[in-house]
Amino acid sequence: MHGGPPFTIPVHGPGPGFGGRGRRMRRGNVRAAILLLLEEEPRNGYQIMQELESRSGGAWRPSPGSVYPALQLLADEGLVRSEAREGGNVFELTDAGRKHLDEHRERIGAPWEEAGAEVPEGVRVLGGVLAQVVNATRQVMQAGTVPQAKQASEILADARRALYRILAEE
Repeated sequence: MHGGPPFTIPVHGPGPGFGGRGRRMRRGNVRAAILLLLEEEPRNGYQIMQELESRSGGAWRPSPGSVYPALQLLADEGLVRSEAREGGNVFELTDAGRKHLDEHRERIGAPWEEAGAEVPEGVRVLGGVLAQVVNATRQVMQAGTVPQAKQASEILADARRALYRILAEE
């Protein structure tokens, strides 16, 4: 799944529609966010992107084109290391990475909060529910039977139509 959800905040601030590509974060914010997330637990690049989207209320989901090069640079600098696990690379902080975070924690802050600061609460809640629906859909796709997948497709199609009806009521 590429890109963020359709309700990311526009570059010029929130407004009707919340269309747009969303706020573009500085390269340093991606690096800082990666270090903070890896301090909590090892993650792969995809998990990092998902977690940043979740923590920012859907306002920020860095692309693979920003996350993977940042991970490589952090590894080159000795702040993270990767380990091949279950068909992919999982990244974790090194001791040097922990020291770097400790020395710069105040300046780093929580980049995902900056990204989600302008997202109204109702839109933030919608983003959280959307993330839950996406996760549930993936589980049905991976573990469900064919009839369950068909039933889930019908539910999602009904939900899509209901969402468009909400917009049509204006």
